[in-house]
Amino acid sequence: MNLRGRDVIGSRAVYGAFATVLDAVGRTPIVKLNRVSAGLTADIFVKLEFANPSGSMKDRAASFLVDELERHGKLKPGGTIVEATSGNTGAALAMVAAVRGYKCVFAVPDKVSHEKVAALRAWGAKVVVCPSAVEPEDPRSHYSTAKKLAEDTAGAALANQYHSAANAEAYYRSLGPELFAQSNGEIDALVVGLGTGGALTGAGRYLKEHKPAVQIVGIDPVGSVYYDKFRYGRDTRAFAYKVEGIGEEFYPGALDMKVLDDVIRVDDRECFATTRDLVRHEGLFCGGSSGAAVAGAIKYARARDKRENIVVVLCDGAEGYFSKVFNDEWMRENGFLGGEGTVRELIEAKGARAMVTARPDDTVRHVVQTMKQHGISQLPVVGDNDRLYGIVAEVDVLRHLVTGEGHLEGTIEHLVESDYASVTPDTRVDLLQGVLADAKIALVTEGRKLVGLVTKIDLIDYLSRKGGLS
Repeated sequence: MNLRGRDVIGSRAVYGAFATVLDAVGRTPIVKLNRVSAGLTADIFVKLEFANPSGSMKDRAASFLVDELERHGKLKPGGTIVEATSGNTGAALAMVAAVRGYKCVFAVPDKVSHEKVAALRAWGAKVVVCPSAVEPEDPRSHYSTAKKLAEDTAGAALANQYHSAANAEAYYRSLGPELFAQSNGEIDALVVGLGTGGALTGAGRYLKEHKPAVQIVGIDPVGSVYYDKFRYGRDTRAFAYKVEGIGEEFYPGALDMKVLDDVIRVDDRECFATTRDLVRHEGLFCGGSSGAAVAGAIKYARARDKRENIVVVLCDGAEGYFSKVFNDEWMRENGFLGGEGTVRELIEAKGARAMVTARPDDTVRHVVQTMKQHGISQLPVVGDNDRLYGIVAEVDVLRHLVTGEGHLEGTIEHLVESDYASVTPDTRVDLLQGVLADAKIALVTEGRKLVGLVTKIDLIDYLSRKGGLS
């Protein structure tokens, strides 16, 4: 008999049992979507990673991360595992710690639901809650806090999911082979939410080795940095968003962007609406990042409009989101129920206007004249094939001239900056309000094409008209 393991109850052997809960990780089912994906040419399937023992796909990486620390002598018996986490990796590491006899300390951003924090404490972990509206390098961020805790705690080691090679390796060895076997190789696209990037990198590499034509698609929320980096090669600022577990403010070493074939962007409203639909119409008890991945997969399938098999990874379950995604009051307070229309409607309300842009090799003189001619204070900068470089603002041009660092005949290339947000025509206006609270301007992109821009005064004018104030 081919046994996966055995345990003993009294004097009787229990065949087919696992030695520990860690051996039960993986072998999660794949299910076809029906109602949520109705009308699409492609078939969309979802892999239920929330069926893992601690409730998420992070179970696959946790043992590998701890193995790496043990192998290099960084974690010894009785030691402490420290990590920066949005909850799921923390739970997975805490499960490993319980089996292997370690302690845990986790730093989490304050946008993490109180259910997730309570769950980590139930595992016996110490949890430090940190502000999320700070840069990753800020000593108050959960990334910096975790590093400091690891340095200051005797016998502690940082799991380092964001940069450890063990992260991607775990998914290369487990998720990749599992997906290929379950689909009998008939998988045309894998869709994964972009977080640390380990799952996408590891599983994506395996699938491409066995089927080079497979498309690896990352899903990124509005406010994260991945989309603009992939589309335009441009480093941009991160802005606040509510969905947990995906998106980043920096580029983790665990992610190999060369594995990616496409990145699809979604906003918070799409993430949460799709999450609710998956629970109510498909019976899939999943969380917000799962809704984000499916919302992105539907956009991807609709744009391609071809017969193919798309598999989406559902990262975690719904238990950590009762106070948020499944709470009507929280959804309403944050503008995710009801709403003020879309960016597309705002642009249409502005009326038809030619898009005014600059090029990196334009002279300062030309840009100044263009701004004066059109009465504008900032210009999108695009290069060959309409590749978006960033924006140039009049305040930067003025500083450039006043300080004597440059002259009117010099090019603007070194004046191009990334202090902008990028949104899609389908981004809700209520979400745009939060974006423009931090960014100078919102550039509207559809695919790789720049189709418009929105300033604070555009938003004010739109809301005034809609409210009958103009």
